[in-house]
Amino acid sequence: MSPPFETHTLSGWGRMAPAECRVYRPEDYAGLQEAVAQVTEGTLIARGLGRSYGDTSVNGGGGVIDLTRLNRMISFDDATGVLECECGVSIADILDTFVPRGFFPPVTPGTKFVTVGGAIANDIHGKNHHGAGTFGQFVESFELLTPSGAILHCSREENADVFWATMGGIGLTGFVLRARVRLQPVRSAWMQVDYRRCANLDDALEWMAASGETHQYSVAWVDCLARGKNLGLSVVMDGNHAGPDQVPAKHRDHPLRAPDKREKVVPFDAPGFTLNPLSIKAFNTVYYAAHPTREGAMVDYDSYFYPLDVVHHWNRMYGKRGFAQYQATLPPESKAGLIQLLERLSATRRASFLAVLKFMGEGNPGLLSHPIKGYTLTLDIANKPGLIEFLHELDRILLDHGGRLYLAKDVAATAATLAAMYPRLDEFRAIKGRLDPEGRLSSSMARRLGIVER
Repeated sequence: MSPPFETHTLSGWGRMAPAECRVYRPEDYAGLQEAVAQVTEGTLIARGLGRSYGDTSVNGGGGVIDLTRLNRMISFDDATGVLECECGVSIADILDTFVPRGFFPPVTPGTKFVTVGGAIANDIHGKNHHGAGTFGQFVESFELLTPSGAILHCSREENADVFWATMGGIGLTGFVLRARVRLQPVRSAWMQVDYRRCANLDDALEWMAASGETHQYSVAWVDCLARGKNLGLSVVMDGNHAGPDQVPAKHRDHPLRAPDKREKVVPFDAPGFTLNPLSIKAFNTVYYAAHPTREGAMVDYDSYFYPLDVVHHWNRMYGKRGFAQYQATLPPESKAGLIQLLERLSATRRASFLAVLKFMGEGNPGLLSHPIKGYTLTLDIANKPGLIEFLHELDRILLDHGGRLYLAKDVAATAATLAAMYPRLDEFRAIKGRLDPEGRLSSSMARRLGIVER
């Protein structure tokens, strides 16, 4: 007898390529094991809070196991900062619980609405990759439920090949049950941020290379409509965790307490014409003017790391057709490829409302983990006619310059593109084949990219 399910149309956060899926919502480990054992027809994939932008956790015509109810925190060691928790615990849960105790996630993406299981499956990275690496660098171990029902303890010492196949493996090796993650100590809920206006890409890259030596976090907002001598016009935002004596005076009595935010909501899908080159040019002008060069600004961690999280359903700003988030990473000797990407975006007037540039440090042994040393450029591009062909054009620029895409963001790449960008793909397939010989784990993305056959 199959466990109960509901049929829902699912998509990634970009709301492109929606598909009808059978959704199972186990309450605990036993319910998850029951679902994996009893759902014998079709394929399955895990899903957390659905913040991957593409179709990593979508399984058109198949099953999706929603793991957000497996969200217990099991133990915490104040001496080491190691948290043991279930896969459905979110970054937001960790922040709410542990910032007041003086601990912070070691790596966080631009949204806190990401589960620990999702962080592992996508081996997430953030504004500190140049120094800290990915989330996987701070995962000490995890337990993985395979499609056969076996539970594997995975670490760098035990089942290490499975550990590194799962880290960035977009859910195709099994279901993470629980994980042990090392948090970092902090002394306040505030960031000391230095802002630097940069007139062009050369200026931004030169500044970020230098500031990365003194700042734990670094990110640049880029005006993607700028052209010519101003190509890459940017505002670089470098940050370090602030000490309690640096916190604004009115918050100094409770330095580990973040100020409350008044949340907003986008109540409906914006008309398709709302985001266009003129409106985005106006936004870019205002944003640049609002961020003059200055040092030592005190910013609460929510405002620095998660500026869009305060706006619920902000993805509706792109209209009901959705958008693609395109993240391209290029090796350091390939600045020409970065220039080509920006020039092509500017020339076609496919304006990006949110464009972010970061430095990346060395990669790790994850077989499908995204980061390589160099530059990474992230773009939000509205879904208008010709978008998929345009993304394939950007893919060709990436391939020409030895770059790669981030699978957590992808919605359009081909199997050939993936194979060219991820040289250890066959190693990944071999480990997945051993763990899942019947091919029960699959997703819309995995089929589109030829990682699996069904």
